[in-house]
Amino acid sequence: MMVFNIFKTFFLLGCTSFGGPAAHLGYFRKLFVEQLKWVDEPQYAQWIAISQVMPGPGSSQVGFAIGCHRAGIMGGLAAFVGFTLPSVMLMCAFAWFGTLVVGEQWFTNIISALKLMAVVIVADAALGMYRSFCSSRTLKLMALAGVLFTLAWPFGFAGLWLVAIAGLLGAGMRSKETPSMKDHRRPSLVRANVALVIFVVLFVVSLMLPDQGVAGLAAQFYQSGSLVFGGGHVVLPLISEFVSNDVSTSQVLTGYAAAQAVPGPMFTIATYLGAMVAPAEHSIIWALVATGAIFAPGLLLMLVGQAYWQRLAGYARAQGAVQYINAAVVGLLVATLVFPIIPTSVTTYWQIVVVGAAFVWVHGFKPPIWQVVVAFLAGAMTASLL
Repeated sequence: MMVFNIFKTFFLLGCTSFGGPAAHLGYFRKLFVEQLKWVDEPQYAQWIAISQVMPGPGSSQVGFAIGCHRAGIMGGLAAFVGFTLPSVMLMCAFAWFGTLVVGEQWFTNIISALKLMAVVIVADAALGMYRSFCSSRTLKLMALAGVLFTLAWPFGFAGLWLVAIAGLLGAGMRSKETPSMKDHRRPSLVRANVALVIFVVLFVVSLMLPDQGVAGLAAQFYQSGSLVFGGGHVVLPLISEFVSNDVSTSQVLTGYAAAQAVPGPMFTIATYLGAMVAPAEHSIIWALVATGAIFAPGLLLMLVGQAYWQRLAGYARAQGAVQYINAAVVGLLVATLVFPIIPTSVTTYWQIVVVGAAFVWVHGFKPPIWQVVVAFLAGAMTASLL
């Protein structure tokens, strides 16, 4: 019953999680930290940090970690499938029926409204985490440095380097504060080691498989998921190279645009491309194989990271590192809000007013996510009728 509840919760969230990885992390925090209280703030921030130092889709890895924390491996899989399934279904629909609704005004208004909602959610998450993790002057400076570093170096490895540098600085400091570690169950090291072995074996096998057929498709997408830091935007060039012989550049860009237009993780561009390169009678199978292959490395590595990170956090120097990493994560979220979320979402003075009013409502009154979604969708449909 708990596993089904996890699936249902993440599925509903996956239907409305527009805005990319940073927005997803904001949605997760509001629902699972503030409202449902499945995890506490320090644990959640640590999962974000782990996702930044490992390849794979960051928000999907954090969602998987929440599910594992709640109900073990089955809970993690339920969270992953629930959050990803809406995007997978929509990407398959794009592959089969084309982009018939993309040019419609009502569709454009909905996408614009949901982008504005993403701005509000990320801003609320960043402010809440700032209040939790930036209690001293040095931690506030670390957060500011994280903002400047990420904006100055907006590439896939920025998050990796930021977390690594923050951790090293924190390990060298003698902090007076100790991060809360209450009720944090330690994931099994055996499970983590098995996951690491499976990851390595599958990667080696993927290098040996031929490039043709569904096995070759799985191999290429598994390698993509294993080698890319920084999320869906960064994986595009590598995937494009893998499928260049079977899919035109125009089709790749169409899939990329579709992945940004639908809710859920950007990595479901693999779903679209898998369906496009497949024989007509096997498009669903190939789409699912490509999807599973690109997500699998990140989820396996998240099991490894959870177990070892949790144990390291008990050491004195590691506690200082955790504090600085948490502050750096706040800076990372703020930087992502500054670019690219705000420039691509807020383009008029009227939208600034809407975002400001919505932020006051969301941060001050903390309404459930579904109410926020309904309010923005209602605004979009009203704009379509005017």
